[in-house]
Amino acid sequence: MPFQIVADESVDYRIVKGLRVAGFSVLSIIENNASVSDEEVLRIAVSNNALLITEDKDFGELVFRFQQNHTGILLLRLGAKDSVEISVKNISEYYDMLQNKYSVLTEKRLRIKD
Repeated sequence: MPFQIVADESVDYRIVKGLRVAGFSVLSIIENNASVSDEEVLRIAVSNNALLITEDKDFGELVFRFQQNHTGILLLRLGAKDSVEISVKNISEYYDMLQNKYSVLTEKRLRIKD
């Protein structure tokens, strides 16, 4: 079964565990491909047709400036408090809407860009 989510190594591992408990198939870069380039992380996500979750703003540059293909990127801009709960809740609720979009999740809102 292909992965539904690829978690960049910048993502709090508690979020990875929370998503797995919620039933998502998550490929964690830190577990499988630590220290690979952002371009390689993006390639892994695309090859799995997976949503990429990250805390690294550099993926925005890859997508918007360098026009790299993606299958959905969610940039997490959360503080430590409630980050797992907020992430799992929003990804579970809006997973389909996040596909092929560049989105940003903060403590106050989820912005989905076309």
